[in-house]
Amino acid sequence: MPTFILELSWTDQGIRTLKDVPKRGQIGRELAKRFGGEVKQIFFTSGDSDILVIVEAPNGDDVVKMALAIAGQGNARTHMKRAWTEAEMAKIVAELP
Repeated sequence: MPTFILELSWTDQGIRTLKDVPKRGQIGRELAKRFGGEVKQIFFTSGDSDILVIVEAPNGDDVVKMALAIAGQGNARTHMKRAWTEAEMAKIVAELP
């Protein structure tokens, strides 16, 4: 199943309500399941993003729905990326003409 990385950055509302973070993580996992995916890991980070979420889902449209639902709650802004493992990329490269 394809892997996606969601980068989340707190909004002002999200930082004011940090104590709700455990509940938000569970909501994110439930959203992923609703759209046919699975949250594999959640990392809290420093730097440009505050949170990285690793999601496996059948396609990018489902992850976009999840990201929009998260952003719609007003606690974080989201950015989405598709990720490939080394083995997946090796297969892609091997198929090049």
